Amino acid sequence: MLGQPFQISVNRSPVEFMSKGPMKMLDTLGTHLSALGVARNDISVEITEGVLLSNSPCVMAKLESLREAGVQLAIDDFGTGYSSMTYPKKFHVNYLKIDQSFVRDMPTSADSRTIAETIIMMAHKLGLKVIAEDAETVQQRDWLKAAGCDYAQGYFFSKAVSAPDFEKLLTAGKFQQPVPA
Repeated sequence: MLGQPFQISVNRSPVEFMSKGPMKMLDTLGTHLSALGVARNDISVEITEGVLLSNSPCVMAKLESLREAGVQLAIDDFGTGYSSMTYPKKFHVNYLKIDQSFVRDMPTSADSRTIAETIIMMAHKLGLKVIAEDAETVQQRDWLKAAGCDYAQGYFFSKAVSAPDFEKLLTAGKFQQPVPA
């Protein structure tokens, strides 16, 4: 139905990962998106570092079941909190998401630019893709592109849309906004 590759990312609550029992989200979301032409390997589940920090057997089992189902995994807000450089390797993720605080401060903070650049370089050397959160300006977009960041999200590209409006864009094939020059 979509006619071109499309990936959707969803945030999941840490409570859902840490509670006993199966993750019903995958079946519900997978069925709905499948009807729209989005395959499970085009779904990315974003997990917080707090979920990974718990290292519980329950969390590990759920991460494994998502990987086995073909779902991509992303570490959200990477570089903040209790980030461990072992997380990308240990949890077999596909993406690292650079926290918005680094992206927001790029124009004025050499430290934020250095941290973002280091995350991008490390991720690429590990075979991972990088997503920058909260890109809002041409300057941020251009810097991220020059630094080799794979993807960016934020108000620069689109304001948030409601679920029904998103579904209309998706089924109409108009989910990619042109990037202003």
